[in-house]
Amino acid sequence: MNLRKLLRFGAALVLVVLMAVGAIYAWPLGLDEGAARPVSFTEAQARVAQAVARDEADPAVTTGCRTRALVHPGRAAKAVLMLHGYTECPAQFSSLAQQYYDQGYNVFVPRAPRHGVTDPEAHAGLHADELLAYASESWDSAAGLGDEVGVVGISGGAVLATWLTVHRPVVRLLALSPFYAPSATQAPAWQVKPVIVLYGNRLLPDHFNSSGLSYAALSQYLRIARNLDGEPSPTLKSVGLVVSPADTFIDLDRAASVTSSLGPSNSFVVPAEWGIGHDVADPAELGNHVATLQQTYFDLYEGRAVAL
Repeated sequence: MNLRKLLRFGAALVLVVLMAVGAIYAWPLGLDEGAARPVSFTEAQARVAQAVARDEADPAVTTGCRTRALVHPGRAAKAVLMLHGYTECPAQFSSLAQQYYDQGYNVFVPRAPRHGVTDPEAHAGLHADELLAYASESWDSAAGLGDEVGVVGISGGAVLATWLTVHRPVVRLLALSPFYAPSATQAPAWQVKPVIVLYGNRLLPDHFNSSGLSYAALSQYLRIARNLDGEPSPTLKSVGLVVSPADTFIDLDRAASVTSSLGPSNSFVVPAEWGIGHDVADPAELGNHVATLQQTYFDLYEGRAVAL
């Protein structure tokens, strides 16, 4: 190959690469908002009972990870939907759910699809539309359990909870360690969209990091996080945010900017000396601070500013 041909080949290769990069950054990440389908208390009660029964009857669902529903005999003044984190399960909210129930709430903690099962890599098959269907259907059920309904979510579950706050008549939101974007130590900002496009659309073979997290599945949550633009429901009364400085998984600045964009919000930073990382919900991770933190979370959810 002579020099002229080599230069032409090089220029063509550069052009192809630039076009490919441009296509990745221009790739649309939109999602279907769907529609709310609220149900009566009787139907909601039946739905959550069926969800619990399905998990109890399914041998693939581990015992501690079954869907949970703490429901009083009748429709409550307040109900809450709790959405657990990626690769976690309803057990993450076991203690917090009981606290809300003891305060008179009806509580629904559904198991996310492909989570809490015996196959440790099942979550790799997740798709954004599947997650939104789970969040929407769970919301419809929770909405039938109370007159005022809010959402608590952690990590990927906080992404879904925030999406509901934009697209459903959520009254209160509590976002715990929300995974709106990874920290710079996990992935520089410029890498995020290529990861979503290439892994999220299965254009590249899936990859599991050292913690067993699937890039393809993580990309589904990030795709939803890129679709949080829009006005929150006019029913929204309060927004609470909890983060930990020891959390190396999420972008802490992004967590603050997204929640504050929804309206007036209160936030709480877990003291660094407590050594609590990303999981600020599971009692097993909170040590002897469980009672203090859970009361703090409840106050934040109720719209009260908190300070230790």
